[in-house]
Amino acid sequence: MFSRKVRVEFEEAEKRAPCPLKWLDSFSMRNFTNASIFDDTLPVADGVMEIGERVPLDKLKDAMEDWFRRKGYLRQDSLLIIELITLERELEINQCTF
Repeated sequence: MFSRKVRVEFEEAEKRAPCPLKWLDSFSMRNFTNASIFDDTLPVADGVMEIGERVPLDKLKDAMEDWFRRKGYLRQDSLLIIELITLERELEINQCTF
């Protein structure tokens, strides 16, 4: 069901940071009943979500950005960045080598 992993970060004052798990949980719980297209989202850690194949990244970004701004988590001049984590990228993040 959750076949993809994404990094969810925000940029403020030219500094990038992972979105806190609290933000991701807030978004996922709200959308559990209000927007079925985002039912296949599972926050797993600060800045990391697992998502299903049918979740469009562009619509996910727009919806999360809107929700975070309305909740006061994300300032108007801040950016939200969502990046699909490939195996290569995950290895970089975890600094693993085989």
